[in-house]
Formats: sequence, structure tokens, C-alpha cells
Amino acid sequence: MTTDERLEALAGHTQSILGLMGENPEREGLLKTPLRVAKAMRTLTRGYDENPIDFINSAKFKESYQHMVIVKDINFYSLCEHHLLPFYGVAHVAYIPNGYITGLSKLARVVDSFSHRLQVQERMTQQIVDCIQEALNPLGVMVVLEAKHMCMQMRGVEKQGSITTTSAFTGAFNQAKTREEFLSLIHHGQQNG
Repeated sequence: MTTDERLEALAGHTQSILGLMGENPEREGLLKTPLRVAKAMRTLTRGYDENPIDFINSAKFKESYQHMVIVKDINFYSLCEHHLLPFYGVAHVAYIPNGYITGLSKLARVVDSFSHRLQVQERMTQQIVDCIQEALNPLGVMVVLEAKHMCMQMRGVEKQGSITTTSAFTGAFNQAKTREEFLSLIHHGQQNG
């Protein structure tokens, strides 16, 4: 199915949903809504068409540096696969190189690619770790995601301001001291900022 065919099909289903909700999909304000929704869904799920390992491999450099590399406060937006409602927040990514480094922006691209799929935060956290571990084979990887979930804020328990934190790690980050150093560094700027 081509991209145009998928957009057309998504728009058709959206028009049906509007009708099932009791709306008139033919009224002026909703005439272009099905196509807008289809385009938005394609953008929000573009991660299915990407291989995040390719981002890392496109900027992989031999380097003897063996200390922690951290990119923190990477903004992300995703869709909860249970309700198709947004969850959003920041990712903090660290790795300890083992002969290879990657461009710093590539770590943000990995986060972006996995967030642009229907997700649960727990799986997304692990996917980012696994991707970096596979692509770079570092001494260790650690990822922490902090997110707000609209499915908790807009429906269900309707709890505003709650933040969900998940983490996953490999290798050197199995040592409590290394994890503590990472956590201290990612929260240092927040306490002094």
C-alpha cells in the first residue's frame, strides 16, 4: 500500500469514527479533519519506517574514550498504545564507550524514532537501551525516561501533574556507584537551574 493509499484509508476510517461519535463529518469545521488526522497519525508513527540503529551507524567513530557520555533532557512525544493518547517528557541517555562513539544528535534521533510508534513507556525505555547496546557495544548503557501520560490526566484517575519514571541499564551500570553517578549528573542542573 502506498503512502497516499494509507493516508486515504486512514482519512476514511477517521470520517467513520466522527460519524459514530454523533458528529456530522460533512459540517464545515470537520470537512478536512479526516485528512488532517491521517497526516498527523503518519507523523506520530513515522518511527515504524525507521531503523534507529542506522542513525547510530551513520555517525560511528573509533575513539578510545572510556568515560560516561550523557545526553539529558531529550524531549519526546509518543502515543500510548492502550488509548492512543499522548505521553510526553524527557529522556536521559548515557553510555560508556568501548572503542566507538556516536554523534550526540544520533542518541536523540534514537529516542525520537522509538517515541514515534505506539508505545508503552517501559518498552520504549528498554528499546533505546537495546539499540545503543547493539550498535555500539559499549561498556554499559543507561536510559531514564520521565513522562506525563494524558491517559492518566484526561481520563481514568484524572491525576494532574503525576510523572512516571522508568529506567533500564546494561553492563557497567549494573554497579550501583555508576548508576548513582549518572542519576546525580542528570539531576544536578535541575537542582541548580
